[in-house]
Amino acid sequence: MPLWRENELSASHIVADIDAGEFFLAERGGKAAGVVKFQLEDELFWPDVPANESVFLHRLAVRREFAGGDVSNALIEWAVERARSLNRRFVRLDCDAARAKLKALYEGFGFVHHSDRQVGAYNISRFQFPV
Repeated sequence: MPLWRENELSASHIVADIDAGEFFLAERGGKAAGVVKFQLEDELFWPDVPANESVFLHRLAVRREFAGGDVSNALIEWAVERARSLNRRFVRLDCDAARAKLKALYEGFGFVHHSDRQVGAYNISRFQFPV
């Protein structure tokens, strides 16, 4: 089940975020295993939360051969520790509201449902994890 539209993954669409240092890569055995976009602000999906209170995760993806939770958990744990080091109170993320398995993955890690919201063409569920 596709998570993103193809044009959202094109180099031209993400190059500014890469140049800004927002993407972080997980490796296993010297091979790229997963990636996450880590932001300090997110006015598009979280315009209603106080500034400097949270960090925001997007585009969490794991290479199929490393599926099973270890890589995604490691990326989330890294994000929680980084948020803690930045004195942020929450790690926040969102996903398509219809993605029950993905929502369960986040809840299994300890994220709590915050709210649902329509953002452009997307109906999203927003989750937060207290740091």
